[in-house]
Amino acid sequence: MKHVEIYTDGACSGNPGPGGWAAILRHQGREKELAGGERQTTNNRMELTAALEGLRALKEPCEVALTTDSQYLRLGITEWVPQWQERGWRRRDGKPVKNEDLWRDIAAAAEPHRIEWLWVAGHAGHVENERCDQLAREWVERMKMRE
Repeated sequence: MKHVEIYTDGACSGNPGPGGWAAILRHQGREKELAGGERQTTNNRMELTAALEGLRALKEPCEVALTTDSQYLRLGITEWVPQWQERGWRRRDGKPVKNEDLWRDIAAAAEPHRIEWLWVAGHAGHVENERCDQLAREWVERMKMRE
């Protein structure tokens, strides 16, 4: 299996508000940057979208090290999703899972890969995380202009 590194971040101005997401994919010294935005969204949705789009960019099953500064994403996919699936996409209190559409898509996109979900502190000087943050914030500004 190919080994791929994916770095992700999401940003939002207001919550909800205009948002942006970014992912950097790295394989054998080659790098690809992906980014996009939405006019009305939340920070959590942008964090999830960054990971989803990074995984969707993979053309074959890979060994992936996915790095995020979002504990919501990391804990969600590693701990909460299996529980939600068992409960029919309901939380312990019986309420529907927020962002279920994206969680389902991420779980499906992750299926063919072996993924290590890694966390780094945001805004702490991690080079790839800072670059993703910059790209995501650029998209926030683009989305603000479309309002």
